[in-house]
Amino acid sequence: MAQDNHIDITVPEVRQSVDALPARRFPSRQSSFTISSAIQRQAACCGRLNDSANASPAGLTRTDSLTSLIGSNQLETWQDNTSVAGKTKILSSILGDEQVPAHLARSVIEERLRSAILDGRLAPGMALRQQELATLFGVSRMPVREALRQLEAQSLLAVVAHKGAVVAPLIGEDAVDTYELRVMLETEALRQSIPLLDADDIANARSYIHQLENETRHSEIGRLNRLFHMTLYSKARNSKLLRLIDNELLQEERFLRFHLSSMGLGKLTQDDHNGLVDAANDKDIEQAVAVLHRHLNNAMKTIRDYLSRKDR
Repeated sequence: MAQDNHIDITVPEVRQSVDALPARRFPSRQSSFTISSAIQRQAACCGRLNDSANASPAGLTRTDSLTSLIGSNQLETWQDNTSVAGKTKILSSILGDEQVPAHLARSVIEERLRSAILDGRLAPGMALRQQELATLFGVSRMPVREALRQLEAQSLLAVVAHKGAVVAPLIGEDAVDTYELRVMLETEALRQSIPLLDADDIANARSYIHQLENETRHSEIGRLNRLFHMTLYSKARNSKLLRLIDNELLQEERFLRFHLSSMGLGKLTQDDHNGLVDAANDKDIEQAVAVLHRHLNNAMKTIRDYLSRKDR
């Protein structure tokens, strides 16, 4: 039946991407016309084509018809533009579509993506294409590429073959190894920092404990936990060490936002945190390190038990 093969293109469908097509003229018996005018001409007459089954030869599809008018390369360009536009619309609903100044592009894009990953608006496994993000923010692909590299270095993104950058899983199989690394990094930072902590630092750390005791929102618990630890490590003289720790704590923050309840933890106990602050206030480095060891080892055991239950 020819009825299944008739051209069913509609005017709005054509016009939404036609402006993105480059101008290219084709010879005609009476005049020349651009790709845009070719598509618009077909759109204008599509109603007549649809009304008559005899107007569409058997096997002629919408793609065949457009290809005959504008060529396969130009059709691919049109389809790609339409695809990017659709995906950009989805991203704009998540990230907003405010254009960013060129000199701030990398840092702004990185921060917006990081925030959306941490609070779950960008779900694990979601692909982030450079061109789609560049279109959304009105910049070239270079600052987007740099922002994605930074997020990959923070383990918030992973590079997957044939997909590019995707949002990393909430927790990986190496989570226990990560906690073992944290023990080494954070105990060293604590040793360096405690002699230089002042009364304001101790007061800030106690303030975070007080907020954690009264907080029930998982998203805030993760954030406050990270800020508490970084306050105690903040005076460490090795800035690279602090960056590594902050990256690890960001991953833990993201995990805690979504899995406190599933791990059976309505809220985090503050006993270890109070012990850490008391030891830091007394400048008792060895006691503080011992409390931190116990604190991180308990967290490691909780993660291990959770992963074991999840795999059953």
